[in-house]
Amino acid sequence: MKEVLVTIPVQEGHRRYLEEIGKGMHFTYACRKEGASKEMVQKADYILGNVKTEYLPQAQNLKFLQLDSAGANEYVQPGILPAGVKLCNATGAYGVTIAEYLVGVVFALKKKLNLYEKNRMKHSWHDEGMVTNVAGSKTLVLGLGDIGSTFARKMNALGSKVTGVRRNSAKRPEYLGGLYQMDVLEKLLPDADIVVCTLPETSETHHLLDERKIRLMKPTAVLINIGRGSLIPTQDLLRVLEDGVIAGAAIDVAEQEPLPEDSRLWEVPNLIITPHVAGNYHTQEILDRAVEIAGENFQAFLEGGKLRNEVDFATGYRKMACN
Repeated sequence: MKEVLVTIPVQEGHRRYLEEIGKGMHFTYACRKEGASKEMVQKADYILGNVKTEYLPQAQNLKFLQLDSAGANEYVQPGILPAGVKLCNATGAYGVTIAEYLVGVVFALKKKLNLYEKNRMKHSWHDEGMVTNVAGSKTLVLGLGDIGSTFARKMNALGSKVTGVRRNSAKRPEYLGGLYQMDVLEKLLPDADIVVCTLPETSETHHLLDERKIRLMKPTAVLINIGRGSLIPTQDLLRVLEDGVIAGAAIDVAEQEPLPEDSRLWEVPNLIITPHVAGNYHTQEILDRAVEIAGENFQAFLEGGKLRNEVDFATGYRKMACN
């Protein structure tokens, strides 16, 4: 009997949906990747959800792995997956929820709401001075997958002029004022009021926004990262915020997670920190969409159909044909 391992935190209706697709197969459910044992992973023919990568090289029965994350970098490293395994990510599940998070922190930083919250904790009735508007601002979005594109549309609707940067050339959508590739990033940074990073972790994005590049930004600009913590070196972010190089920043990701209690990031001026919760399963919509994507791909794989979000092992991104 074929074995299906599910680490997506499914509900009863989701189970019925998946088990109808895999009728006649044996399903094992674990709580996210931490709950899937080595034995479970190595017995599985199909895995729906993330698992510990160190268990995968010996998973000789495995034919199909559907991640419940958009990022796939750790799974495409040489020697992790047995030869021939099809790998898909969950792009499309997180766009609306994370885009709304991004809009929220943009307004918090632009209106200094984070500073007023700190003042409230100190019982301090203190005017923090001038603020800036989103309407009429210039937003630079690094990464135009589902999350970046959804956020860009929302910022355009709010009256910000949005420029996008993506890995490959493409036709410019109507909600973008400009569309570029990564080779002109340093020319774009000085003009932006809001810089948002939604990029996955790859060899090309590692430490992409270092101190030198951040110092190209306006002193009134804000920087937000919900991609991966490796995009911005921790010490570089500390220095630019402590030196007042930019007006503020928000991070939902860090180079080391959980962020250590003694990290100076906790105390650095004008930084909003959230513990990798912008997406995750903090809305029902994300869970429903992740299960739907997993089910569609599971069925497509079993029937020899076209896979959605199939990952290119050479780049760590979705294959272009699946966009």
